[in-house]
Amino acid sequence: MSGHNKWSKVKHIKARVDAIKGRVFSKCAHEIALAARAGGGDLNTNARLRTAIDCAKAVSTPRENIERAIKKGTGELGGEAIQEVTYEGYGPAGIAFIIEMATDNLNRSAADLRSIFTKNGGSIATLGSVSYQFDRKGEIRINAQGIPADHIMEAAIEAGADDVQSDPDEHLILTAPNELGTVAKALRDAGFQPSSEQHVSIPQLPSIINNLAIARQVIKLYDLLEDYPDTLNVFTNFEVADELLDQLEA
Repeated sequence: MSGHNKWSKVKHIKARVDAIKGRVFSKCAHEIALAARAGGGDLNTNARLRTAIDCAKAVSTPRENIERAIKKGTGELGGEAIQEVTYEGYGPAGIAFIIEMATDNLNRSAADLRSIFTKNGGSIATLGSVSYQFDRKGEIRINAQGIPADHIMEAAIEAGADDVQSDPDEHLILTAPNELGTVAKALRDAGFQPSSEQHVSIPQLPSIINNLAIARQVIKLYDLLEDYPDTLNVFTNFEVADELLDQLEA
């Protein structure tokens, strides 16, 4: 899902359920470990780590999980190092998928992902054969409670953001990929606390699904990829036609 259509409401509901089951805790731990591996365990000098910990705290990740993830990233716990890896693939009806993972076993993750695609009407693609259909952006999300849209718009544009989208629950700020950290820091300095800060892949041309059976197939594949333990992010270009939404939720 592109993250900017009506089906995103269903995704937000699912995200809350995932948090209860611990999946969000796992993803937060992966991001913390990756941040610590890339920039060390000092919050004062590692902005990515600071943001990852803030995001983890926002979903009530236990302190011991956070501390263990930092030690995992810095190598204090030993074992195989966590690595970032990106896979690309196609689902039913040629729907494009980009999957970002954090894993300590590349062979296992690759085999598992290939199996998920194959068993659900899709296939793994070569790197670059899908991503050209997406624009890479920096994305900052800020809780909208008590923050008028015009206030965040002014601050974000002044900080160098490309676009700001607001709804009653959340402000979404998009930046050039290399400006994400700069814009996020400027917003924090202005008194706004991001709930998340990450790089995202936004489809250039969404693929509208008008067939109910295909919609269910694609959503099942999306859920399986999203729920895989090593998954950090899943980006895809499909949107479900408005007339199918009620049938999907039935």
